Amino acid sequence: MNSTVRNTWTLFARPGGALSSLSWGLQQWRGIRVKVFDGNLERALVVLQRKMQSSGMERLIKRQETHHIKNSEKRVLARQKLEQKLRSQDLARKLKAILIKKVR
Repeated sequence: MNSTVRNTWTLFARPGGALSSLSWGLQQWRGIRVKVFDGNLERALVVLQRKMQSSGMERLIKRQETHHIKNSEKRVLARQKLEQKLRSQDLARKLKAILIKKVR
């Protein structure tokens, strides 16, 4: 949970992060607020995490790249993405041929 709070802080600390300049002002103005009752900080963090999940903020943080990807890893990912695209196109082509045969 600590990393989530830290990533949230870095997201709001710099306006050019994952938010555009227009929504940055709105988000800074609105924000996500959590009340701490009886000094129970753990409960407040749980409520904060639940609010972040429901608002989609957690997805924005996780989507944000936090580490460097080596060029070799980029090549592997690009190759996997290309193979997935080719498989998808091949499957679409086969399904189209099957549907055309059924229509006739």
